[in-house]
Amino acid sequence: MNTFNQILRGVLFIVLAVFGMIMALVFMASTAIAVAILYVVARIKGRPFGVRAYWEERRKQASPVRSFNKKDVVDVEMREIP
Repeated sequence: MNTFNQILRGVLFIVLAVFGMIMALVFMASTAIAVAILYVVARIKGRPFGVRAYWEERRKQASPVRSFNKKDVVDVEMREIP
C-alpha cells in the first residue's frame, strides 16, 4: 500500500509539473506576441520602441505639479469614547 501511495504521489507531481510548464509556455508566448504587436504599432506610427523613448514621452506629457490648495485640507478631530 505504501508503494502504491508513493507511485500515486509521483504521478500527481509529474502531472502538476507538466501542467505548470505548459502554463508558463503559454504565458511566455502570449507575452512575446503582445510585445511584437506593440513593436509593430510603434514602427507604423514612426515612434521608437523602447523604455527610454517611453519615459521621455511620458516626461513630456507630465502635467505640472499643482500647488497646495487649502480646500484640499480637512480638519478632523478625534476623541476617545469611554
